[in-house]
Amino acid sequence: MNTIEARSALDLNEIGQEMYQLMTRLYPICRSITGDGFRASVRLLQQHIPLEIHEVPSGTPVFDWTVPKEWNIRDAYVKNARGEKVIDFQQSNLHVVNYSIPIHQKMSLVELRDHLFSIPDQPEWIPYRTSYYKENWGFCLSHRQLQSLEEGEYEVYIDASLEAGHLTYGEYYLPGQTGDEVLISCHSCHPSLCNDNLSGMALATFLAKSLGQLSLRYSYRFLFIPGTIGAITWLCLNETQVNRIKHGLVVACVGDPGKSTYKRSRQGEAEIDRAVKHVLKHSGQDYEIVDFSPYGYDERQYCSPGFNLPVGSLTRTPHGRYAEYHTSADNLDLVQPAYLADSLSKYLAVVNILENNQKYLNTNPKCEPQLGKRGLYGALGGQKEAKINELAMLWVLNLADGRHRLLDIAERSALSFDTIQTAAAALLKHNLLQVCLA
Repeated sequence: MNTIEARSALDLNEIGQEMYQLMTRLYPICRSITGDGFRASVRLLQQHIPLEIHEVPSGTPVFDWTVPKEWNIRDAYVKNARGEKVIDFQQSNLHVVNYSIPIHQKMSLVELRDHLFSIPDQPEWIPYRTSYYKENWGFCLSHRQLQSLEEGEYEVYIDASLEAGHLTYGEYYLPGQTGDEVLISCHSCHPSLCNDNLSGMALATFLAKSLGQLSLRYSYRFLFIPGTIGAITWLCLNETQVNRIKHGLVVACVGDPGKSTYKRSRQGEAEIDRAVKHVLKHSGQDYEIVDFSPYGYDERQYCSPGFNLPVGSLTRTPHGRYAEYHTSADNLDLVQPAYLADSLSKYLAVVNILENNQKYLNTNPKCEPQLGKRGLYGALGGQKEAKINELAMLWVLNLADGRHRLLDIAERSALSFDTIQTAAAALLKHNLLQVCLA
């Protein structure tokens, strides 16, 4: 029985710090759904895991979509009549609307205002805006900056290119004993946004590193893709293989202080849905389970009716439900190593269930076997724990009929999967169980 061992608090703290350090290195890079910023980011991840980098040419049809032109930006600013830079891309890559077309001209403040975006309710924050599929240009700035702009002429400069190129994505395939797959997917296309983007990239990377050291039953596929168009592109190019995906999670927003939230797959009660719910229920922390909706991250592509894959999304505070979302305040102060580590521990606990959720047959099914003569009464844990473990063994023996998996037994007994798994391992060792391969 393969066990994904729980990390000690010290180990998790160290890993949380390493995840945070990775985010710190990724933070300054100006990413988008295509371009050199995305490439630089996945190359940085290659220092941790052996990612294969794929390039899909612009213009490639992918279902109802087309891979867009590639966007790269070198510099951008707005200067006032005195030649002072009042908006400067070099100070924050959020200052430029992502995918802005190149421009260099002078205009009045009245003309410029149509291309300026701020957040009146949060006057110090810079919003994150995009124009992926409609050629346009714009600048984002704090509302306080916007209000300070004087009437007069401004020089507007965006040194960018939008031309035929490629869509890039990173993929890491970790083979297991079977070809059945667990999909871990995260969007990796936002610029300097920490919780919505970088936290998912960091968690997926360190989850892959952790699993790469183990012998696994399932194969694992990690995708680092641009949001929406990346998932659509991958599904289109790999349509003949998606039937191998038996479980999946979309990773995002896993580093903030909020409670864990799980969005079910479209199937609603798939094994991944039950596994995550069980982990959260037994975590000792507050949590929330929400039903699937066709709005959100890339789970909506994996769960579209033509695929209907068992893919949910495990986050902390979901997108759009924290004030800093898609603003400059989603920074390195919002995300903390302790929350990253806690999220990783929950992902590892989910993987442990998937890896060990097997069926067993009771080899002594006519009445309960005599556990005492085998030294199984009181053998596991202290007095209180021993009683729980004895109850767990009785539940496993009673439901080990070739039809119930360990998660079924854990749910019915209201005991944790770890407790049921430990009991099954003890019974297996004493030849009271055998693995049911059917």
